Amino acid sequence: MISLGNDEITKYPFLAEAGQYLKDKGFTLEQFATDPDLQIIVDKAYERVECASWGKIFNSTPDGSKGGTSLPLEVFSFLLAIVLLKLTNANTLISRFSLAEARRAEKFLEKDLIGNLNETSEELAIKIFKDLFSVSIKKTGNYFVIPIPDYLRHAVNFHELEWRLINRHVEKGMVFLNSHETVRLIRKELDAYIKSRIRAVQTPSLSQGFEEKVNKLVEMAKKFTVITTISTEYPPCIKHAIQALNDGENLSHSGRFMLATFLLGRGQTVDDVAPLFKNAPDYNEKVTRYQLNQISGETGSNTKYSCPSCEKIKSNDLCFATPDCDYIINPLQFGKKRS
Repeated sequence: MISLGNDEITKYPFLAEAGQYLKDKGFTLEQFATDPDLQIIVDKAYERVECASWGKIFNSTPDGSKGGTSLPLEVFSFLLAIVLLKLTNANTLISRFSLAEARRAEKFLEKDLIGNLNETSEELAIKIFKDLFSVSIKKTGNYFVIPIPDYLRHAVNFHELEWRLINRHVEKGMVFLNSHETVRLIRKELDAYIKSRIRAVQTPSLSQGFEEKVNKLVEMAKKFTVITTISTEYPPCIKHAIQALNDGENLSHSGRFMLATFLLGRGQTVDDVAPLFKNAPDYNEKVTRYQLNQISGETGSNTKYSCPSCEKIKSNDLCFATPDCDYIINPLQFGKKRS
């Protein structure tokens, strides 16, 4: 169990102790739904979800500096945001919220990991890495060293060349990273952890005081939802990737690259493919189109990227092979007979 002080609860409200905070303070959901004096916290909870839905990080400075928010407002707004999300039951909003909160936590983890001003914060950050994500960290000068097995287990989520082990500084079985890279390494797992905590919460009864906020979030979720029909001609790995996006899940970089190269390789255009990613929690139309244009060869080096081989897809844990996949070595061959 990770022991937290008030500042730590504010920075990392998704940890176990934060959930007990509401009960310890003697508040009930009914009070938040009916007490006008508590409406500011409900409003802040809605703002927190709305902010995340548009790909922004909730702005707060829990260290008590000018412009910061009080501990009750900060923690209660997080807990009530989860209540609103559970009542809305929109996978897209839950995924966007968990990713935004993961990125918010990254900022604090990076600062705490450096630990120049607070040794206790540094110890907590290292403990979070170890207890939640099984990553052992040691500080060496201005760098952080991680055992190769720990690094590889998490770096598999990245498609960029810079994350390949051959491109890293390695000594005596340890990988050297700066503070930003160290925290970035566990973003996917941090996102998944927060999402799992949200999904584990039992859905409460809808109180009348929450109805307006819930209805607004339901309408908001519709703006981010694009249902894509999955062709029976698609291989199971592509069907699974499309379904993940339809469900608002945060498909990995490797999964997105696989899906984009497959669809573009099948003759679809960037205009055809781009809307498919709209359900992604971190969707940004400008960035999506830029990346698709790069992959298609329309911009950049004019090199058109090919769909990864089945072997590569297996190594990225994206393979969901069925008997229909027999004898193919690339998803683009699916449905074509091979001897």
